[in-house]
Amino acid sequence: CMARLCPLFSGSTGNSYYIGSRTAGVLLDAGRSARQMEGALRRCGLDPLAVQGIFVTHEHRDHIAGVRVFAKKYGIPVFASAGTLTGCGADLEQVECRVLGEAVEVAGMQVIPFPTPHDCRESVGFRIRTADGREFALATDLGRVTDCVREHLLGAEWGVRAANHDREMVLQGPYPAYLKHRVLSGRGHLSNGDCAQFLPELARSGTRRFLLAHVSRENNTPALARETALDALTEAGLEEGVDFWLGVAGPENQDGTSILF
Repeated sequence: CMARLCPLFSGSTGNSYYIGSRTAGVLLDAGRSARQMEGALRRCGLDPLAVQGIFVTHEHRDHIAGVRVFAKKYGIPVFASAGTLTGCGADLEQVECRVLGEAVEVAGMQVIPFPTPHDCRESVGFRIRTADGREFALATDLGRVTDCVREHLLGAEWGVRAANHDREMVLQGPYPAYLKHRVLSGRGHLSNGDCAQFLPELARSGTRRFLLAHVSRENNTPALARETALDALTEAGLEEGVDFWLGVAGPENQDGTSILF
């Protein structure tokens, strides 16, 4: 079965991605209500029963809002770091929880977690080897690209990358000083510029498809995130449509877009 990526939700109003085949796969985060999650999956032509595991990056509401109800309804195990499980607390009551270790096999795929620098207890990104041998990596909530993050992202054919904000828009914008500091810190969110700077190295390592994610509504625009990334890639001598594909995940997948590997 050919693997597919379905970006269900992205951004401060909720985050969730389905990866796998049409009949078996996993959710990376479930940051909207269970009903909204079901609707998004069905728009992508997926039965919620295809979900065989929910992998949680961290405990912030925009990543876990629907986890408990969805997991309980369909009897799905939830995988997260020990710190994240502690941080979720009552949000995971009456749900089968499993602490993430080095790697885990679910839905015929190998899922490897790796630590990311973010202002929560123990956030992670994920590198996944699909049933047909493709490599996928997701890192959406992180303030900087550490050596460990770099190591886990390099060489994956498919990558979901944070391009959260434009630095100047944050500095000039309406956020209070403490929130600006949080966003811009090394444990906050990745800027367009920091994201773009890393993309040529990823492309040269074998990443062919980039999906920019977690784009801020207040401090960014999809067009600006894409333009910054595209400039960095083309300046490095790479050609769109030949060397790479570049997309931006919207807040909601209205038309049921599935991206085949």
